[in-house]
Amino acid sequence: MTQQITTRLTQLSAALADTGVLGIKRGIEREALRICEQGKFATNDHPKALGAALTHPLITTDYAETLLEFITPVSDSVEQLLSRLKDIHHATLKHLDGQRLWPLSMPCYIGNEQDIVLAKFGDSNIGKMKHVYRQGLRHRYGSAMQVISGVHYNFSLPQSFWQQLQQVEGDQQPLSDYISQRYMDLIRNFYRYGWLVAYLFGASPALCHSFLNAAESQLPFERMGKGTLYLPYATSLRLSDLGYTSSAQSALQINYNSVSEYVNSVRTAVNSYSEEFAKIGVKVDGEYRQLNANILQIENELYAPIRAKRVAKSNQTPSQALAAEGIEYIEIRALDVNPFCAEGVTEQQVRVIDSLLLACLLMDSPKMCQSELQLSRSNFNRVAIEGRNPDLSLDIAGQTRPLSEHVAQLFEYMRSAAELLDLHRPQADFSIALQEASNSVANNTTYSARILELLKSKAQDNSSLGLQWAAQYREEMLGHKLINWQNQDFTEMAEQSFKDQAAIEASDDIDFDGFLVKYFENAKN
Repeated sequence: MTQQITTRLTQLSAALADTGVLGIKRGIEREALRICEQGKFATNDHPKALGAALTHPLITTDYAETLLEFITPVSDSVEQLLSRLKDIHHATLKHLDGQRLWPLSMPCYIGNEQDIVLAKFGDSNIGKMKHVYRQGLRHRYGSAMQVISGVHYNFSLPQSFWQQLQQVEGDQQPLSDYISQRYMDLIRNFYRYGWLVAYLFGASPALCHSFLNAAESQLPFERMGKGTLYLPYATSLRLSDLGYTSSAQSALQINYNSVSEYVNSVRTAVNSYSEEFAKIGVKVDGEYRQLNANILQIENELYAPIRAKRVAKSNQTPSQALAAEGIEYIEIRALDVNPFCAEGVTEQQVRVIDSLLLACLLMDSPKMCQSELQLSRSNFNRVAIEGRNPDLSLDIAGQTRPLSEHVAQLFEYMRSAAELLDLHRPQADFSIALQEASNSVANNTTYSARILELLKSKAQDNSSLGLQWAAQYREEMLGHKLINWQNQDFTEMAEQSFKDQAAIEASDDIDFDGFLVKYFENAKN
């Protein structure tokens, strides 16, 4: 273990002896496709009983009308976080008229991509902008990639922790600047080591052959069942170049060495003209095909396994919010939907990821040049497509070693981080969760290994397994008893969301063309 992380952990353990690392703030955004009983995409629009997707605080849509997104309120309790997510699932499934939620990251059968209806957000300028943005994604990358589902995990450490760590390190800068600097340190280390999330919890080693109908792949897929393709050592096809990531963005030089450098590099990408995307056209025959012809239409188009975040104020872009007040929290985007549970993510996963994030924060984190960033992206991709290959080696921070050795060292760091997180807890929940993860590595029972074993042992298709889980989890979630809200609360939220959407539409005082001009002029500042 490096001397720096050892020293920091020892000093923090003493400094936090009376309080522990209490008050970690967490939030989850879970995506899920609505499907019919037979496994095809649902064809109806977002159900009105679920409220307005533009303004509902808990239930919205992502890329398509059929792609739901559940958003939990911020919580400082892992148990409450997951119970809230279960409540949202229950309240949603009650209004799906027998439809299920697809329990896998890679989509079910895809017929004609043009039949995927883009999400609609009403007639306000901001609603139209969100819809046109999705038109751009369709033209740029195709709809198949956009209906891949994931779980996004939001994480922030409390002020008291940052004050103690700053004191331990003898840092004298303003606390907000220190917090931003240390979050950037964490982000760089997540690029170096975050592939562990895919290795442990990647749950998309196989896919329906229809996904490749609109995509070319040089990967050596093997076939099973009637139409399932898989890679023997894959962990997360969602995170590979085939899925969640965007090869069109591979040349972007995003700088993660400081908030200011990060903001400037993102703004450069947003304001850089793309000859490739210009061929699509922006407004053709009076209809928008995309918001603009730049490398990124808006900042949200930047695909990354981790993002620096701050809740933006009205008329602020994400980078403007970061530039003004620094990093508030981070968003982990490397987590597949967990098909072994109804809500798509478990308490054990949350605690393991917390341990990894704290270890990434406390380890040395040298500045990262573009060549190292590209190498880190390559490591993510290699783990995604062949992470369980016993002969796989990774080059990390100048050290080329077998993956197993990198994993063993990471677990050593994470065990000490878990012990810090367990201070003053009645049970060693973080250490126990980490030991379960370590056992899954030793026993070859990581999520991807279990899925392939299920598929091969029964010679079944990915789709049939997904349908079994979808039916099981529908019944399980419909039987769930609400804990954090009552049915009336969800009814009132839905009604209020329509009122809020109507108010936004009524407040528009400029046409859509003028709105876009004003938005992008403001975004340059």
